[in-house]
Parts: sequence; structure tokens; C-alpha cells
Amino acid sequence: MEYLLKILCLLSFLYSISKLFKLILKRRNQSCYMLAYECFKPKEETKLDTDTCVRIILRNRNLGLEEFRFLLKAMVSSGIGENTHCPKIVLERRETCPTLKETYQEIDEIMFDTLDNLFKKTCFSPSEIDILVVNLSLFSPIPSLTSRIINRYKMREDVKVFNLAGMGCSASVVAIDLVQQLFKTHENSLGIVVSTEDLGSHWYLGKDKNMMLSNCLFRSGGCSMLFTNKTELKNKAILKLKHIERTLNGADDEAYNCCIQVEDEEGFAGFRLTKSLVKSAAKALTVNLQRVVPKILPVWELVRFFTVLLCNCIKKIRLKNIFSVFFSRSNVFEGGGINLKAGIEHFSIHPGGKAVIDGVGKGLRLNEYDLEPSRMALHRWGNTSSSGIWYALGYMEAKKRLKKGDRVLMISLGAGLKCNTCVWEVMRDLCDRNVWKDCIENYPPASVSNPFKEKYDWIHDEYLGFGRYDYSRLKLD
Repeated sequence: MEYLLKILCLLSFLYSISKLFKLILKRRNQSCYMLAYECFKPKEETKLDTDTCVRIILRNRNLGLEEFRFLLKAMVSSGIGENTHCPKIVLERRETCPTLKETYQEIDEIMFDTLDNLFKKTCFSPSEIDILVVNLSLFSPIPSLTSRIINRYKMREDVKVFNLAGMGCSASVVAIDLVQQLFKTHENSLGIVVSTEDLGSHWYLGKDKNMMLSNCLFRSGGCSMLFTNKTELKNKAILKLKHIERTLNGADDEAYNCCIQVEDEEGFAGFRLTKSLVKSAAKALTVNLQRVVPKILPVWELVRFFTVLLCNCIKKIRLKNIFSVFFSRSNVFEGGGINLKAGIEHFSIHPGGKAVIDGVGKGLRLNEYDLEPSRMALHRWGNTSSSGIWYALGYMEAKKRLKKGDRVLMISLGAGLKCNTCVWEVMRDLCDRNVWKDCIENYPPASVSNPFKEKYDWIHDEYLGFGRYDYSRLKLD
């Protein structure tokens, strides 16, 4: 009997070891690696310089002096340069009556150009793709855009496809989270995410100030990314996903309505951006980071933070209230002054606008070196919606900043109000000049001057002198 018990114990031990071994292998197969990404570079003829911007503004006969000055001021403070791009439909004055064919043309150019380059760069065939996710907020046709891609590349019939609409500027991280979850149940898979936006058929034509801002900030852009959970491809990967955190404050009416698609009083459709946007974004970011910070910072930094915070609490309040302060939803960076750079080397902040970058940088106590990729992405490409964080990452890579073992924190903000963050580990030294190859030597410029202010600042004082629609003094036609 004693001998039998020993055998049973040994078998039980071996069974436990085998289960643990299988669990370890399963977790390894659930890792999410990025093999490559490809940002869209629009054609030269779609470039939007300052003269073209002003010409487009003056085409809108609904604008008066007050609205024109407002738009000019918004462009002056936007942080956008003269080399961004916009859809052909806007440049060719067809934004008032866009057709479905023209919308397809705009989206097809972005999706197929980036996918063609991605397949060529990685040498993978479209028939090898197991998962396909497309995120595009404003255009959701039938058949879906995923079906359009499958038809173009003649992919397999068992591809798992998902089409995400209405997710806003943070949709790229949402799509990656979906791929990561699918990797947990689909071993040895390849997944593609396509992130872009449709601008031409959603150009705002009215004069509501809160809705005109979208025309000033958004520009053409997109990105396609290739992911895998195959361990044999680990050595080919450029990034490994470490953490993803998603926050949605949609239950808060103020946050829900601060960025929303509506019609103005005259029936023109567009996006209304209210003054509470910055406040709601800061709140969502704070909640998000409260969850992600303990996962990405070393223990010694967390101990230092809570020690300093405890000392401050003792000085200011009674001891019985300390724990309520620790776990309140106040700003996690107040009091102890937590240092994110103790666990993160690089930051890719959504280049939604100068105010967004400044606000996040101030809240996280980042310096100009940390903010440079997002500022330059905004200056060169504008706000390209969900793909903006990838242009910022491309800047870091082109500048040869990304070294093996470094960690990159991506922060994306979008309508809803959503704040989605993810942390990547760099798998090897990266030095691809990518979509920045033609201009990276010129960045950062010695001084980021604003072309709108330099060329048209005189309009503030002299606009009344030459009439509302006299273009002669602007020398644009």
C-alpha cells in the first residue's frame, strides 16, 4: 500500500509539472509581437500649404469676419506646418457633394498602398493572414472594408475579420487589443490591423466655431500593421506588446458630448469639439494611468512614490483619511510626483493638436525630448486620427532612438471619451527611415515657425478694408 501511494504521489507530481509546462507554453503562444508597420505617404499633389488652406476657408460663403478670424487663429495655434495633405475631393472643390465612388477612392488609396508595402516589406503572402481588423470611424459601407481587402488580395475564406466603426482617434489601440485577445485562442496566427479615416466626404461646411476646428486639424493619413503570436517569428519582431489599458468615460454626459458628430442649426453635419474636451481627456488619462502605472514601473519607484505621498498626507490630513486619499480618483501625479520615465524610455502621444500634446506633457512632467516625436508628427502630417501615434513612432525609429530593451508608451485619446494606452518593448535596434525618409534630416527645425501667422497675420487688422470676398490682396487665385 505504501508503495502504491508513492507511485500515486509521483504521478500526481508529474501531472502537475506537465500542466504547468503546458500553461507556460500556452502563455508564450499568447504573446503579441509586431513584425512591421507601414504609414501612408500621400501624393505630392495633395499637399496643403498655407495659401491653399486660406483659399479653402474663403470658399465657404457662410463665413463672416468673426468666423474667418477664428479659423485663422486656430490654424496659427495648431502646431501644423505646410507639408500636410488633404483629400483630392477637397482640393478640387467637390466636398459639397461627395459621391460614394470618391469616398472609396480616398480609402482605397490609403488601405491598399500601406498593405502593398507591408506585404512587400515582410515577404508574407495575403493568403497567410489569419486575422484582419480595420478601424475607420466615419465610413462603414456594405460589404465591409475588411471584405473589400479580402476581395482585393484574394485571402482565405476562413480569415477572422472585424470592422470597427465610430471608435474615434483611439481606435488603433482598440484594434490591437482585439488582435491580442484573439491570439489567446488562435495559436500560430498572423494578424493585420488597418487604421485610417475618411475626411473628404465629412468636411464641415457650416460656420459653428466648435465644429470648424476639425477642418483645421485633421489631415490624410493611415497605417497598416502586422502582428503574430508565433514564437518562431520572435527574432523577426520589432516590438512586443507588454500591456494595454482601455478607459471609456461614456457614462459621463460631459465627456460623452465633448467630441460628437452632430448637425448645426443650418443642417450642416460635422464634429463638435467643446471646451470641456481637455478636462474630460485629462480625467480619462488620469484614471487610465492609475491602472497601468503599477504594471509598468519598477518596485523601487512605486515605493518611493507612496512613501512621499504618505508623508504629504500625514502633514496635511488626519491619519484616518490617508487610505481614502491613496485610493481616490485624484491625479496620480500630484503629491508624490511619480516619475513615469523610471519605467518608460519613449512616449508616443496622440498628435491631436498642440494643446493636447502640451497638456499631456505637463501632466506627465515630460521634457521637450519626450514630446518631440508627437510635435513633429503633428507639424509634418497633422492630426491623422487613429494612425497618428504610428507617425510619431516612425519619427523615433527614423531618428534611431529605439534600442533593444527600450519601452514605448503610446497614449491615444478619442471620442466617447476614450483614453487607450499600450506599452511596447523594443525587440532590436530600429533604424528604418520609413515614411520620414525624405524629410527626417530637417527635423526638428531650429525654430518651429508658424507659416499661417507669418503670411496672414495682417488680415486681423486689414480684412475689413478690402471686402469679404475680394481675393486679390491674398494673391491666391
